[in-house]
Amino acid sequence: MQQTSSLTQEAKLTPSPIIRAEGIEKYYAQPSQNRIQVIAPTDLSIVPGEIVALLGPSGSGKSTMLRMLSGLSRPSAGQVYWHEKPIAGVAANVSIVFQSFALFPWLTVLENVEAPLRARGVAATTRRERSLKMLDTVGLDGFEAAYPKELSGGMRQRVGFARALVVEPEVLFMDEPFSALDVLTAENLRSELLELWSKKTMPTQAVFLVTHNIEEAVLLADRIIVLGRNPGHIRTDFKVQLAQPRDRKSEAFTQLVDYIYKVLTRPDVAPAEAPEQAGRAPARDQRQMRYQMLPHARPGGVAGLLELLVDKGGRDDFYRLADDLAFEIDDLLPIVDAAQLLGFLTVEEGDAVITEHGAEFANSEILRQKELFREAAETNVLLLRQIRRTLVAKSDHTVPEEFFLDMLDEQFSEDECQRQMETAVTWGRYAELFDFDAGRRRFVLPDALDEEAATVEDAE
Repeated sequence: MQQTSSLTQEAKLTPSPIIRAEGIEKYYAQPSQNRIQVIAPTDLSIVPGEIVALLGPSGSGKSTMLRMLSGLSRPSAGQVYWHEKPIAGVAANVSIVFQSFALFPWLTVLENVEAPLRARGVAATTRRERSLKMLDTVGLDGFEAAYPKELSGGMRQRVGFARALVVEPEVLFMDEPFSALDVLTAENLRSELLELWSKKTMPTQAVFLVTHNIEEAVLLADRIIVLGRNPGHIRTDFKVQLAQPRDRKSEAFTQLVDYIYKVLTRPDVAPAEAPEQAGRAPARDQRQMRYQMLPHARPGGVAGLLELLVDKGGRDDFYRLADDLAFEIDDLLPIVDAAQLLGFLTVEEGDAVITEHGAEFANSEILRQKELFREAAETNVLLLRQIRRTLVAKSDHTVPEEFFLDMLDEQFSEDECQRQMETAVTWGRYAELFDFDAGRRRFVLPDALDEEAATVEDAE
């Protein structure tokens, strides 16, 4: 019974997958009624906030797996789900960066980046604005009118990244994107990719990288999956707990590279567990929980944004919203991120789209808004859920702030830990999940405060 409860709790703490593969396999029928199996039945998920690297020997089906997960190819059996809906029946918001650049040689750099927006029917002015902004993001400002033949390999791949990211995909797939480049150019692009990801400049929630380069996987990935072949199957799937930026010369890095090398080169031996890594989550948390980065936005800002979206029919472009609110786009994004985290809106092709829960929140009275915010916060925000449940479990219903700062410290810098805590306090107070005694630096349940005040009055 205890084990069942633990597993249920773990499931609740795991982010909902963007893409989930259930028993997918790939095979080709033969005239003899036999079949050539390329991928054995496989379960796999892609969740928000992760760079996933897929490694494997030649012929293990890495690219085939990518094509099935992205919706380019249907599995022979099993099912791929996009937000728990069969991917074959929905418009999955994904992009792919290919090894071969795959640019249109007769189009300029700007026209190449605009191409997917044009295919989606985006207006000319909007697609130009978004494409110019993305080219600036990847360092190609000033090359808009150039043709692919005028660019170096690294610059052409930057165009490929810009074209993939301009549609603001939830998942960015990359099929050996650095393998056609020289060593220095590839290294530079990897560093730039990590910088865009860590600063959240990339408009994407997850990255799925197919690579044959072991060091590249350990440098970039939060999670590594290694395939075996004949047929393709998962041999090991583990989290990388090394802090970024990673040092190739560190012992932990070298051990991890050696471990993956052994898994790849010894297919007849069952793989051991991945070696312990520096920066690994402490023993108190065997679930390897990852806290979401709370956007630094106030509940009032979220409410105002949702009310404006309702007035606009439930959907509007980010830039028009920023103009209407007299905000810089960078000031609006944290509010959008907060509403998205709470499940009140989604982001589709540069537009903010209100959800059913968001519309209910916007159209409700103040007390009902607090209730809806509380439900959304407990459901979607791990830190707030943990604070509330810890307070309920404690006999005196109080917990020192330092307890939660210690856990955040495993993931964020000291300054960001404080900012995360300030945002958590603001959200928790608004939702009446808990209160915060700033003098004692302790979280308390609202009811516990009432009881404490009543005790003092009785004593007087």
